[in-house]
Amino acid sequence: MKASLPKRPADSSPPFLAGDVALDFLNTRVSIGGEVQDLLQTDADVLGWLEKAGFPVSKAAMRKVPRSLLQDTRDLRENVRSLVEKRKAGRWGDPSVLNKFLRYAQSHPQLEWNDPRQPALARIRNQDRPGCILAPVAEAAAVLLSSADFSLVKRCEGEDCLLWFSDQTRSHHRRWCSTRICGNRYKVAAFRKRQQGRVS
Repeated sequence: MKASLPKRPADSSPPFLAGDVALDFLNTRVSIGGEVQDLLQTDADVLGWLEKAGFPVSKAAMRKVPRSLLQDTRDLRENVRSLVEKRKAGRWGDPSVLNKFLRYAQSHPQLEWNDPRQPALARIRNQDRPGCILAPVAEAAAVLLSSADFSLVKRCEGEDCLLWFSDQTRSHHRRWCSTRICGNRYKVAAFRKRQQGRVS
């Protein structure tokens, strides 16, 4: 039996700061006060995250969301996490779980003409099963794993932070998930350490 993660705090929502949606997906599991928290606790949390990530689920699919959506989401996320960690370490990974979700990625292009001057090409996806709903996330993860420069895929250097990001800064010296959060904590801790050194 799997150990359950602590409930998510009511005021927290998944951050979108990684610069890559597959890494943002990993960042739905965070460390808050030194405890691992899963920010996806319900199917509604999953659907909300998909919407914010740019993978909206059709109203018809939302009415018949399968019971396994949350568990399938967590299974996919932890497989992607393992693959990212192994790719970062230069080791072999087992993509069978990811590939299972990629098999659901049935889609077709469709021309949409909502603005008379600007028709747009949209991708319409099959969303009749959890795997289909999660297929775009699996595709994003597969693209990351197969084509990203992994010297720029980093885990935050914050002491207890679990968050990943793609370093798109010009110098490629980004160290923190957020300079306002982990970067600021580091600066405050370094300042206190310097102050203690002067006092003693």
